[in-house]
Amino acid sequence: MPVASLIDTNVLVYCFDPRFPEKQGIARDLLRRRLAADALALPHQAILEFVAVVTRPRRDLDGAPLLTPTRAFQEAEELMRQFPVLYPDEAVLLTALRGAVAYRLSWFDAHLWAYAEVNGLPEILSEDFAHGRHYGSVRASNPFLPTTGGVHDLPPMYEP
Repeated sequence: MPVASLIDTNVLVYCFDPRFPEKQGIARDLLRRRLAADALALPHQAILEFVAVVTRPRRDLDGAPLLTPTRAFQEAEELMRQFPVLYPDEAVLLTALRGAVAYRLSWFDAHLWAYAEVNGLPEILSEDFAHGRHYGSVRASNPFLPTTGGVHDLPPMYEP
């Protein structure tokens, strides 16, 4: 079984954001491939944030949201059916508090990172972290960066 990665809210939102067609395609392809490989986990936080972000009125869309509340709730339920959902517990909260201080992350990013760290997931897929940087045992990967030969240039996880 492939090792699962943790996905951030921004990847989920881009799946439904027509303002960024290239990122939309990357995000949809990423979810499709990771679903087929059973190699993705969703933090509870990303589902909550997803609904909040896609239902917010957008000035550049004449005040319309990316999704209606009904559609956003349906998509959130579908994500929960398709991928394992990780829920916070005391270990996640304590790790997030420590990570916010140690790595100078915002609370939301520290909380997201803590889900991966506590659950032994080696990678966070997000555009909000420094690409290729290790935070504890977790490496951040920005799936929206240009690729070379179809592979994101990342430093080795560990030196040989």
